[in-house]
Amino acid sequence: MELHNVEHVSDFLGSSLTNAFLFDLMCRRAFYDKRISQEVSGDALGDEFKGYVFKIMGGCDKQGFPMKQGVLTPGRVRLLLYRGTPCFRGHGRRNGERRRKSVRGCIVSQDLSVLNLVIVKKGEKDLPGLTDMEKPRMRGPKRASKIRKLFNLGKDDDVTKYVNTYSRSFTNKKGKQTSKAPKIQRLVTPLTLQRKRGRIAEKKKRIAKAKSEAADYQKLVASRLCR
Repeated sequence: MELHNVEHVSDFLGSSLTNAFLFDLMCRRAFYDKRISQEVSGDALGDEFKGYVFKIMGGCDKQGFPMKQGVLTPGRVRLLLYRGTPCFRGHGRRNGERRRKSVRGCIVSQDLSVLNLVIVKKGEKDLPGLTDMEKPRMRGPKRASKIRKLFNLGKDDDVTKYVNTYSRSFTNKKGKQTSKAPKIQRLVTPLTLQRKRGRIAEKKKRIAKAKSEAADYQKLVASRLCR
């Protein structure tokens, strides 16, 4: 019998850190018969987790089959899944094509080898490598509409000034200090509007050309039928 189980714990309170902990067989019983998205107190895991509240986010068994939300069983089942659903990426599949895949239910059992947890409430002591240090999220939004929503900007405000607030400064291979900011996507500029007008005008030309060619063809057919 396996004596240890790996629990992946991530900090949900503003940080992007993830750490792995080993719990013995007695501590794992606190998670048995619990479902995904259910909150569990960390007092049963040991004194270092006293006061913590964890949320179950998923896991996988010893053969690597993942847990699937909505499947109310502690064992393994075979479901018809289509591309894009959880537990099935479906690379190389046609649209609408389904395939039967093995997944585990959303109820935690003793067959799991990895369980993913998220800290919902912080306890008394800091967890080493997880809550004792902060690793802020460096990457901000790239899409222009989401940048406006983040900084509460209007349509007339310049978005490029605000992207530099979360730019990254580093030293390149030549030893020079440079900064790098994300490229703004879906930014409406006079050049993009000009290109859009050009595409619309080109489309109208193609439609008019097709109509004139169709009319000429109908005239030619009618003239040959009248002979």
